[in-house]
Amino acid sequence: MASYIIRRILVAIPLLLGISIISFAIIHLAPGDPTSLLMDPHIKPSDRVAFIHAYGLDQPVYIQYFKWLWQMLQGNFGDSLIHQGVTVSSLILSRLPNTLLLMVVSALLAFIISIPFGILSATRPYTITDYTVTTVSFLGIATPNFWIGLVLLMFFAVQHPIFPAGGVQTLNAPFSIWDRIHHLILPAFVLATADMAGLTRYSRSSMIEVLRQDYIRTARAKGFRGSRVVYKHGLRNSLMPVITIIGLIIPSFIGGAVVVESIFNWPGIGLLFLDAAFQRDYPVIMALTMISATLVVIGNLIADILYAIVDPRIEY
Repeated sequence: MASYIIRRILVAIPLLLGISIISFAIIHLAPGDPTSLLMDPHIKPSDRVAFIHAYGLDQPVYIQYFKWLWQMLQGNFGDSLIHQGVTVSSLILSRLPNTLLLMVVSALLAFIISIPFGILSATRPYTITDYTVTTVSFLGIATPNFWIGLVLLMFFAVQHPIFPAGGVQTLNAPFSIWDRIHHLILPAFVLATADMAGLTRYSRSSMIEVLRQDYIRTARAKGFRGSRVVYKHGLRNSLMPVITIIGLIIPSFIGGAVVVESIFNWPGIGLLFLDAAFQRDYPVIMALTMISATLVVIGNLIADILYAIVDPRIEY
């Protein structure tokens, strides 16, 4: 297993390098530049030129890339172009806990809700329960989560103000866990809906496939009760395909966080990425892109390791 992990890390290095080159080129070739949004139109042209020169924006793109790469390899993402005097690392670190909290709670919600419903649907195939779960799943797949977010925001925060409309805590109020949970419920649920429907379908199809296996028939022939057969003999094997898609879910959570954080004004890295993209804050965009790519690689690696843990027959 250790050698497999080392091989995967070695393979990930050129992959991340390629992502950095493509991302850097696309960002710098896109129309517009930070000075057009940063500077006051009445500012002196000489000051504008001085700003461009200070951040090296007047140099060729490949020179800028190598300078950025060298800095990044030393753990330095540079300074923000928009937030003057603030490093990109400190900017991200100030937002990262909020996004991690949102992603972890959303992932737990997605798994806690979708897997039991998938199993329930699989153990009662072609019944009203199965059709109801299937219909709701397809509706969830077909409905964009930003639309769900806007509807829930309108219903539960505007028309019936049960939950706050945005932010991570009540303004000017002392910190409390309940207040944080109160603000977290709506955005976490909306972010979870992005993968809840798909996970339910995966769980259902996987469990149905397992329940058709010979060892399940043998267990039933020996007189084991239905629930024992399902949860002791079938559940563990049915979870293997579900675990493998964990690595695919992480990118959707990162992408979904950009949308959900902007809807609920949740001050995380998703909202930071959106602001940086609008303001052409190149160092922040590159740092967040590389962090997202790294998380995707780590997520896939974790999925493979979990796969081997769940199924001891698999060796790497």
